[in-house]
Amino acid sequence: MAQVRIPGRAAAPGIARGPWAELGRPALPAARPIAATEMADEAARLRNAAKAASRELRDLAASVRDAGHADEAAIFLAQAAIARDPDVVEAAVIAIERDRIDAIGAIASAARETAARIAALDDELLRGRATDVLDVADRIGRALAGISDGPLLAAPAIVIADDLPPSVTATLPRDRVLGIALEGSSPTAHAAILARAYGIPAIVSATGLLTAARAAGSGAELAIDGSTGEAIVEPDAAERARYDGLAADAAADRERDLGEADQPARTFDGVDVLVLANIGSPDDCADALRLGARGVGLFRTEFLFLERARPPSEQEQEGAYRRVIEAFAGLPVTIRLLDVGGDKQIPYLDQPREDNPFLGVRALRLADRRPDLFITQLRACYRAAAAGPVKVMAPMIADAADAATLRTLAHEARASLERDGLPIGEVDLGVMLEIPSAILVGDSYLAQLAFASLGTNDLLQYALAVDRGNPALDRYRDPLHPALLRLIREAVESSSRAGIELSVCGEMAGDPAAALALVGLGVRQLSMSAASLAAVRRAIRGAAAPALEDAANEALRGGTAAEARARFTALLESSTADRVVPAGG
Repeated sequence: MAQVRIPGRAAAPGIARGPWAELGRPALPAARPIAATEMADEAARLRNAAKAASRELRDLAASVRDAGHADEAAIFLAQAAIARDPDVVEAAVIAIERDRIDAIGAIASAARETAARIAALDDELLRGRATDVLDVADRIGRALAGISDGPLLAAPAIVIADDLPPSVTATLPRDRVLGIALEGSSPTAHAAILARAYGIPAIVSATGLLTAARAAGSGAELAIDGSTGEAIVEPDAAERARYDGLAADAAADRERDLGEADQPARTFDGVDVLVLANIGSPDDCADALRLGARGVGLFRTEFLFLERARPPSEQEQEGAYRRVIEAFAGLPVTIRLLDVGGDKQIPYLDQPREDNPFLGVRALRLADRRPDLFITQLRACYRAAAAGPVKVMAPMIADAADAATLRTLAHEARASLERDGLPIGEVDLGVMLEIPSAILVGDSYLAQLAFASLGTNDLLQYALAVDRGNPALDRYRDPLHPALLRLIREAVESSSRAGIELSVCGEMAGDPAAALALVGLGVRQLSMSAASLAAVRRAIRGAAAPALEDAANEALRGGTAAEARARFTALLESSTADRVVPAGG
């Protein structure tokens, strides 16, 4: 059979090549009609099985946590909550009585209905949770049917499937999993999250993968690239050699990045840039520190609030924030307040559906209805700040009134802690500049804050009217668009007039060519994913500030992003990063 190349989506970085193994479980028995006299017994069996499933999932969470993946353990704690959730379990009991079917058929039916509602949501992150509901229902159904899990992988292989339930991903024998390739799923689904946590190369949304693999035959060779999403079934000799080269290059790049972790981000003529990390949970700290992050420029806190029946407690939040602060041992940590609502629906927020969620009630705009969410979070930040320097920033700021809301909430949080006699630390307050209006009226409020950070992902979306998830609009999505560059220059100037720090924490900061543009525009703090740190430092070390300033001024006067990108790509390609860094660096 000739090789078959299949495009997919990147889910977890890394290269894998080897035989494939398709995972599947025996199907549950079909729904069985029951008599009216059996309904009470079936309902009792269902509730008992759900309780047992919840206990098993809590045990699985403990196992994952003990393996050093505390945040991933929360996936299974959330699944344990689903197993107790009346929306699923009691809906199944109703199905028993309404449809006169047994507990196995009822839990499967109720889960399909619930999962279909979740899958219809606009947000990809939340849509991915439909798999969790089906996974929990399958666990309950298997307990009811008396079906036990057998060995899932007998020999080293790349695991293929339409999708992998989180509980299967977590229990795969990692010494035998070369990679994961899914025909369905998404990069935000729990299978992908766990693959990244475990360092397993993974791709998703590889349409046609299962058909091609089955046609090639059981155990045929498969190659996947977790950084591009590509899969090749039955790669030929040239492709096998190419993939082996990619794997060797990736290993060498990783070693180079680690070896350069102590190198400064300093232009060749001595302009220093502070390079920070964006993190999504405390477990991201170790990699960011190994790769040379000089602090945290963006700590996304949504992981604490998603996939649960109620908001996290103040103590739970403080513990998570303190872990990051202690890990960075005196380096600055910037915590972003809760950024949900609108497109990221959370059941306990009870938010009405919105026609334009990205323009709706999200982030700090929720404070009008739920100030308690933010006061609790700010209290946790002040308490955690006793362990080290903390900055707190609010997203979705539009004007001076929003900035005043942040200051009021912070004052109330701090005053309540003082009344309670609890130890607290100092917290610098700042805002994210991701709505053009926040930049255009910056002079009216920035002087009342300690810092600002440009969220270039949303800023580009709002400035150019570009839906971030619409692939038909790719040509508008380059952050080097002159309109965005002009907004950034205005933010630099208004922050300078206010005497406050300005950083960039959007994806733009992790793009080496775009990072050079930011330095040329006057930005001196960049925050990015840990994987981008080394490349951006190299780009900065290989440049001279006057050349970057000249290129930035030309880009501001230009008409297209393509012109600006060509200009900064040329500077990047003529990099002098291999020169000796000036003394003192």
